[in-house]
Amino acid sequence: MIIEDEYIRLIFGLKLKQIRTEKNLSLFGLAKLTGLSKSYLNEIEKGKKYPKTDKIAILSDSLEVPYDHLVSLKLDKNLAPIGEILQSKILKEIPLDLFGIQENNLIDIVANAPAKVNAFISTIIKISQNYNLTRESFFLASLRSYQEAHNNYFEDIEDSVEKFAKSYHIDLTKEITSADLEEVLKEEFNYKIDTEELSKHKNLTDLRNIYIPKKNTLLLTNEISEAQRTFILAKEIAYNFLKIEDRLYTFPWIKFESFDQVLNNFIASYFAGALIIPKKKLIQQLKELFDKEDWNPLRLHKIIKSYNCSDETFYQRLTNILPKAFNIKNLFFLRFTYKKGAPKYRLSKELHITQQQSPHANRNQEHYCRRWVSLKTIQNFITSDQQKSASGIQISSYQNSNNEYLVLSSANKDPFKKDIYRSISIGMLLSPHLKRKVNFLKEDTFEKQLVGVTCESCAVKDCTDRVSEPWILEKRARYKEIENSVKDIINSYN
Repeated sequence: MIIEDEYIRLIFGLKLKQIRTEKNLSLFGLAKLTGLSKSYLNEIEKGKKYPKTDKIAILSDSLEVPYDHLVSLKLDKNLAPIGEILQSKILKEIPLDLFGIQENNLIDIVANAPAKVNAFISTIIKISQNYNLTRESFFLASLRSYQEAHNNYFEDIEDSVEKFAKSYHIDLTKEITSADLEEVLKEEFNYKIDTEELSKHKNLTDLRNIYIPKKNTLLLTNEISEAQRTFILAKEIAYNFLKIEDRLYTFPWIKFESFDQVLNNFIASYFAGALIIPKKKLIQQLKELFDKEDWNPLRLHKIIKSYNCSDETFYQRLTNILPKAFNIKNLFFLRFTYKKGAPKYRLSKELHITQQQSPHANRNQEHYCRRWVSLKTIQNFITSDQQKSASGIQISSYQNSNNEYLVLSSANKDPFKKDIYRSISIGMLLSPHLKRKVNFLKEDTFEKQLVGVTCESCAVKDCTDRVSEPWILEKRARYKEIENSVKDIINSYN
């Protein structure tokens, strides 16, 4: 392994700062002791400069530290985790700039309290290992935080969609079709589209498309719907119109090489959703829906069907528009998947705007609450004769919480995987603001259901939907009982 100069500078700087601090020396004091300038020493400690041999000798003599120890890349135990992080280059992979953090500032924070910060870092690493957090999962979690920090609305991408539509005479008031977009890809960006090749490879049945950059060719499976085809072509237009080069070549993705690919995949997907479901048209439709005095699910169904999109694309688009246009920011988006006959459901996608509302996709060994409309719509779809989708709506009242959410859900079969079903849901906090915005939201309009997060952590009594005993709560109760008994014993001696 070739050790980068930057890594060597950072390690030397960390060691020098640690030794100086241990000897209770300020930078000014070290400057007086060595005859080196304070600013020069400061740049060394920050990893910006590496001293020449004669300067290292001066530092070694002045601090009474062996020369070999100063130049060694081996770190003391309390600095070792920092070295591992720097050498692993993870700081290069974390999108620090998205959150306004400079790498050197972060290193400086770590160096100022190495023992405490290293303990924290070690804890995070252990938690990640316990939850099998992969590099891809880490990237996706970073992206989700980025979306949530911006309320999942990006004006620059919205503007790019309108510029594209104007440039290519795409009428955003009408339904966008795959034929519209295919024409642009072929005529403007010289694409070739092949719908035969993927069908020859039986082990690629899960893939919907592959892009081959050298041939500028898009391989499409012939199993996709018109809506799926339109979304894929819209993403390809995004990559070209926005001049994105560092991109993924398959959908669904196989693996990410860098965070930039994760971010660019999101940008292209956002562009596609905004093109297929234009902002102005959707805002007007939602205003008309919210102005109604009564709830009729057919009205929402009609809005969804006015676009050439899947239910998931539509619900995802709501997470862009509701926070920005209606100031409905306390909301979440969930996608559950389920294999027919399996004992558990999997939360495969989530987004939380403003509040980190449960559930989250970290309950690998627990059973999600069966009272969730997200899970009930899946079962309704399986047991019904419906071929396309099943929908549901309820007010979810959280056990041990004052929060209540209006949750809309839709479920269907995964067209690419046998016996796999999925539901997508959007939940909005029942706040005074929401009630003012949505006229049909009145008392008793919708079924209200007391829900937990998982059966193992739920205290709801006599729940007929329970599939596991609340052993987590029982364990907590036992520990609390022991704690109280110990307190009583101590107090009796006082």
